[in-house]
Amino acid sequence: MRIILVTGPGGAGRTTLAAGTALAEARAGRRVLLVSEDAEPMEGLRVLRPQPGADFRREFLALQARSTAALDLLGAAPFEDAELTELPGSRPFALLRALRDAAEGDHDLAVVDLPPLDEALALLALPGQLRRYLRRLLPPERQAARALRPMLAQLAGVPMPAQWLYETTARWEAELAAVQAVVEAPATTVRLVVEPGPAAARALRTARLGLAVQRLALDAVVANRILPAGSEDPWLAGLTAEQHRHLAELRTEGAGELYELPHLGRAPRGAEDLVLLASPRPEKTGPVPEWAVEDRREEDGVLVWHIPLPGAVKEELSLVRRGDELLLTVGAFRRGVPLPGALRRCTVTGAGLVDGDLRVRFTPDPGLWPRTP
Repeated sequence: MRIILVTGPGGAGRTTLAAGTALAEARAGRRVLLVSEDAEPMEGLRVLRPQPGADFRREFLALQARSTAALDLLGAAPFEDAELTELPGSRPFALLRALRDAAEGDHDLAVVDLPPLDEALALLALPGQLRRYLRRLLPPERQAARALRPMLAQLAGVPMPAQWLYETTARWEAELAAVQAVVEAPATTVRLVVEPGPAAARALRTARLGLAVQRLALDAVVANRILPAGSEDPWLAGLTAEQHRHLAELRTEGAGELYELPHLGRAPRGAEDLVLLASPRPEKTGPVPEWAVEDRREEDGVLVWHIPLPGAVKEELSLVRRGDELLLTVGAFRRGVPLPGALRRCTVTGAGLVDGDLRVRFTPDPGLWPRTP
């Protein structure tokens, strides 16, 4: 199943385009699911609307039920469903659950209406970030020792972490891993919607860099609300010329597959207008950025890790080696990246950024590297 994640700057028309693309594909005979908070039901199209409030109440009540013994000990009064209201931060998790559910359905295509670009990039990074935090705070090997907890509690004379903590952590880890697998699957791509104007190229640069840090693919850029050319009205002709200058800038910035959708001259009205605003289907999914390790031991005595970071600026780049991870910061984006097996037995001896290609040099540690006869 193919999954298309649609995002873009606020007001660029991403929600309308997501709905139009899903509807057009459904009319072409494909089994399509549209995931959107704002979409209305349409004939021939299945719609899944994330429910942040319901998700929050369900998760809170489940956690409360598993903590009954501790709450009773403290004399706390449990909450009932009718008392709970959605807290800030619930919406991203509801959308991620909807994305996971969409991947488990019997569809040919799922089109997902993501939040505006900056929020969308943070959302896509969330499963991996939370899994990293869980592994650091409650390592799997510590969870494996939970069978010894009663004996350890007697020896130490202090209570050990409750069983529900480990069980909850394991459940969260499984759910996050499932969502991360969907986001990083080769059949999952991101589509960027922009309105050709001063902010369009900046949005494209942000999207390309943010997605590259997460090793995700941008399959197409959709320029929305293109004005008709050839108008004799000087005012309209000036706006059209300005749009075409920004379209040329998008191509220069490496937009790849760039599609243009017309301005309807009005707000979309009904399904027929939505179909007119459907983005075409790219011939193939966008390439997933490859982080390749180049073996240059014979020439220079090093291994070079190539990390593609299109549009990265040296002054906004930071690298820190911590154990078996490389902490990568590029502008507003940060990620802890596990090192490939071979590089874990090396020390970092330098790095350079050349035309969007970050080259990190690793020198084999003689004490850890296998000796050759």
